[in-house]
Amino acid sequence: MSNSTVPRSGTEASTPVKSGETPVASDDATGTPRRTPRQGKLGLRLRFRRDRVLLLMTLPAVLLVLLFNYVPILGNVVAFQEYDPYISDNGAVSILHSPWVGLENFQRIFDDSAFWQAVQNTLVLFFLQLVVFFPVTILLALLINSVVRPRVRAVAQAVLYLPHFFSWVLVIAVFQQMFGGAGMLSQLLRQHGYDGLDIMTDPNTFPFLITSQTVWKDAGWGIIVFLAALASVPQDLYEAAAMDGADRWRRIWHVTLPALRPVIALLLVLRVGDALTVGFEQILLQRDAVGPGAAEVLDTFVWWNGVRNQDFSYAAAAGLIKGVVSLGLVLVANKVAHLMGEQGVYKK
Repeated sequence: MSNSTVPRSGTEASTPVKSGETPVASDDATGTPRRTPRQGKLGLRLRFRRDRVLLLMTLPAVLLVLLFNYVPILGNVVAFQEYDPYISDNGAVSILHSPWVGLENFQRIFDDSAFWQAVQNTLVLFFLQLVVFFPVTILLALLINSVVRPRVRAVAQAVLYLPHFFSWVLVIAVFQQMFGGAGMLSQLLRQHGYDGLDIMTDPNTFPFLITSQTVWKDAGWGIIVFLAALASVPQDLYEAAAMDGADRWRRIWHVTLPALRPVIALLLVLRVGDALTVGFEQILLQRDAVGPGAAEVLDTFVWWNGVRNQDFSYAAAAGLIKGVVSLGLVLVANKVAHLMGEQGVYKK
């Protein structure tokens, strides 16, 4: 018996297909070759028709992002001008007719000691919150995840989540009643013969005060992501570790924390990108109590110079520097995440 391939018709011959090429088929009627699409790949038109409902659903959100996040970026041109909003009632006309000063505003910023003080305060608050916030949220997530009874877990979650929905005005009022000059702590000390204590107006303790307020308000909300990551860890890993003789702490160290590592890396990258934003409303409400030397951060610096002093070009230059540095921090942190073997915000 011959091993040769016999064509099915006189006009069709077997032609080997090279690796990487699109398979070619012949038309049964005319015998002319026709190219078939690759499996698993759809054209742009087919994908649009398939996902048109989802695209229409996301269209309003995309338009809002473009309108309120990307269009205002064009206004950063005033950082290179001596912007005068009173030239015209139309803001665009005022920008077009404001004189161009180049890098003069940036030179003023780099020579301003108040700007560097704001940068220092911002970085101090960021590092304090980074060191304290993440361990607290992880520990709370582990603690809630270890609770066996669902009702107790639900009550604990509700109690921890509740402060997130408080406004900063209410949070600061609570801390004032606890740690202010006439607060509960100060009154308790006076009743026992000690001097009163006013933490709310002490510049030396202000960074720790801000950090404690942030942790109390947002730590409960932050554990949601970690609880979701913990829920995806297979129970077989815990059972296998227990059979190998691992106690609870070893199971946490060798099973739980490695499962949380991708989430921790992602949140750290996002947190680093938000390093120069440490709570505008929270600090602005307490700025006058401790003074700008301890409470001035970049956001309040931009607001004070742009809104209060109406030096819009100077404030825009400071805000532009902050945005560029924040973008650089995100890229660097994401690169470090890639070197550690994690995905980060985006893949390589």
